Amino acid sequence: MLRIGQFTDTFLPIVDGVGRVALAYAETLAGMGHEVTVSAPMYNTGHRGGYPFELADYAAMRVPTAPQYRVGAASLDSHYRKRMDMIPLDIAHAHSPFGAGREALRIAKERGIPLVATFHSKYYDDFLKVLHSESMAKLVVANVVRFYRKCDEVWAVSETTAKVLKEYGFDGFIRVVPNGATLRTAREDALHAVETRFGIGSTPLLLYVGQINWKKNLARVLEAAAILAKNGQEFVLLMAGQGPDMDQVQSRIDELKLADRVRLIGHIGEMEVLDALYARAAAFTFPSLYDNAPMVVREAAVMGTPAVLVAGSDAAEIIHDGANGFLCRDDADDLSRVLSGILENPVRAKEVGAAARETIPQPWEQVMQQVAGHYDNLVQSNKSRRKPHATRGNEQTE
Repeated sequence: MLRIGQFTDTFLPIVDGVGRVALAYAETLAGMGHEVTVSAPMYNTGHRGGYPFELADYAAMRVPTAPQYRVGAASLDSHYRKRMDMIPLDIAHAHSPFGAGREALRIAKERGIPLVATFHSKYYDDFLKVLHSESMAKLVVANVVRFYRKCDEVWAVSETTAKVLKEYGFDGFIRVVPNGATLRTAREDALHAVETRFGIGSTPLLLYVGQINWKKNLARVLEAAAILAKNGQEFVLLMAGQGPDMDQVQSRIDELKLADRVRLIGHIGEMEVLDALYARAAAFTFPSLYDNAPMVVREAAVMGTPAVLVAGSDAAEIIHDGANGFLCRDDADDLSRVLSGILENPVRAKEVGAAARETIPQPWEQVMQQVAGHYDNLVQSNKSRRKPHATRGNEQTE
């Protein structure tokens, strides 16, 4: 049994892929008999009891440019620090190089335990959009790389994600540890419920789930939808999520005269509703050039829904065109061509979706068996390195 600390900047209610990954780690490892503590900014998580893990959260405030997120300084919350001081840990795992990473590094140094950090995202793209300066964005990324160099082991969620970190300047060993998925099926009553709730009826559904942020290549989605509508294709496109560009995206929907076909439905927190949307969709439309190994593609595959991604993108690493998903070029005409083919041949789309379910999701339990083995190796190696120092200290005491 290991005592494991999971450190994350996003958590319940889950607002992004990293938060869902941290939750899956915590729940699955706890289910395997390990003692798990999650350190995160304070969110409104509803009922505080009933988790199979310990949640140690610290005071936080909304991020002005992204109100679904929270940010705080763990080191300044004395109540949190006292709670963490009472929780023994064998290993710390950071899912972010920022607030969560700083806290995990502090804990690891103070307690002499190993630190693992997972690289999830293309941070340069995020900071370039916010800072509007290539030099400043590069400076922030240099600090990110410095954080990962301080870790005992660095993980990436895919080969392409590892490549991104290497391109940022990290020159150490990177272990690829793919994300898993929870295998389940959508309830029949939930399928009927979403058809009523979102006014879908029997109309073919195209689905997008993710941040409502232009960096997700949403312009391509809307342009393709406009082409489908112009060609008389029957469909409804639902876009689930929230983000900084919701007003602009809605304006673009109105400009393209798509309000009767394309709807922003906000963040969907109920997993059974999200499952039903995935299962009801003819295709999951995700032409993002930003994402590395998006959880949403795996979630769609779990529900037997094929994803449409851009050929050559990092997100498309697990997709074989026409076998377990569909690929398009990064242009609206080609995306609309692929989507039209799916809508006109639903039997073929279902066959590809069934293949996606068979080949893409790996159960979290299998992934966590490997993860626990990596953790244990690091813990044992750390103990071996520290043992001589402990012996010398005992001898001096005696």
